[in-house]
Amino acid sequence: MGHAYSSILADVFARFMRNDNNKVYFLTGTDEHGLKIQKAAEKRGLDPLVYCDEISKIFRDLTKKLDLSNDDFIRTTEKRHYNSVNDLWDRLIKSGDIYLSKYKGWYSVSDEAYYNPDEIIEKNGKKISTFSGSSVEWVEEESFFFKLSAWEKKLLEFYDKNEKFILPFSRRNEVINFVKNGLKDLSVSRTSFTWGIKVPNNPKHVIYVWLDALTNYLSALNFPNTNDKLYKSFWPASLHVIGKDILRFHAIYWPAFLLAADIKPPNRVFGHGWILSGDEKMSKSKGNILNPLEIINTYGIDQLRYYLMKEVSHGSDGSISLKSLESCINSDLANNYGNLCQRVFSFIKNNCKNKVYKSKKISNADNKLIDQTKDLTKNLRNEMYNQNLNAYIKSVINISFLTNKYINDEEPWKQKKDIDKMNNILHLALEQIAKISILLNPLIPQASTKVLDALNIKNELRNLSFLDGENVLEDNINVGQLNILFEKIT
Repeated sequence: MGHAYSSILADVFARFMRNDNNKVYFLTGTDEHGLKIQKAAEKRGLDPLVYCDEISKIFRDLTKKLDLSNDDFIRTTEKRHYNSVNDLWDRLIKSGDIYLSKYKGWYSVSDEAYYNPDEIIEKNGKKISTFSGSSVEWVEEESFFFKLSAWEKKLLEFYDKNEKFILPFSRRNEVINFVKNGLKDLSVSRTSFTWGIKVPNNPKHVIYVWLDALTNYLSALNFPNTNDKLYKSFWPASLHVIGKDILRFHAIYWPAFLLAADIKPPNRVFGHGWILSGDEKMSKSKGNILNPLEIINTYGIDQLRYYLMKEVSHGSDGSISLKSLESCINSDLANNYGNLCQRVFSFIKNNCKNKVYKSKKISNADNKLIDQTKDLTKNLRNEMYNQNLNAYIKSVINISFLTNKYINDEEPWKQKKDIDKMNNILHLALEQIAKISILLNPLIPQASTKVLDALNIKNELRNLSFLDGENVLEDNINVGQLNILFEKIT
């Protein structure tokens, strides 16, 4: 569920940006190297690459089930990725930021991370990380090191100059405090396993999995060819969407690697919280997982997407359950947005032969709804450009609520003798539905597309130009058939 949440969250931002006429390149993929993968393959009696082929296919298939709009799916076992990692390594060698020494310390296989002594406690006879709760083991081996300590001051200066590099701000404060406490040089190679990218000119060493994995963002843009169209168009990346448990790698190690290699860091790293079951993080080991595929099969993909995006406050951890999922589907999707669409389309079909026009009879109630909508939409771009999705959703659903209230108050079914007024009410209602559907499209692409299709809005017009004052619909429109969008759960 955590993977589904991260993926859908990134997809929502990507879809919104496309709808706002931005060029978008949305990347996801699989990180396939490291001791954890090697051990898992050995346990299955498989060659690591064969094992990775199997696992990667599961995640690639999941992108379709989650209705992701990703432009690329990268695997860290691809040749293009090897080329990028080798080039980055060479740059760090040439800059003098990598040296050979010996590593002694605590290492977590499951986290693929090193921990300081003050981050380790003993529990039930086992050493574990206080940061992740994962077990750790003492490791001593020859290793290449990255001079992370040399980048402490430069990183703090970078954070200061780029105030929104890390969002939400609570995460930014965590990272800055960690860096201020002092950075130690980082081990960036291992000799105790073989599954990974070999260190150039020293093949007994395997490049540390995070230096390898993080480079995927560059690999997908055909780095090191900095003249490539993709690289020139999309680097530095606008946004990395990640879970808070890997924030340290993305917000400290990654910009340090890039700055050392004379490559611009991404513009922003957004670290979201954990998905909780009760008060605990969902994990296989705790047996408290809600399976996203089961939810999709039972309730629908739009329902899962909307629920996860609404229910979890994106800077904090979020607790989910089937009970709250059903409540969310009923209150927001079935009773609010779905009901609004159904009642308006049904009335137009039964009373207007699917044709509606706009007259000049604008009432005070019409103007009030138009003004309320403008007020609720004026900050929506800013909310999404700053990853404040919860405020965005709240505003859009409020527009739907106000439109439902407008119809209740204006009672078009009582205006059949005043055809102009009835049509005006219905036309404004459809205009509202069009705007709401475009705004909800990043979250519930399937249902919103059905509505926009029924409104006969051309694909190229399904954008956010109405936020700048333009109308979505023409004055005279024909509407198509619209079936029930969301069944109420009883």
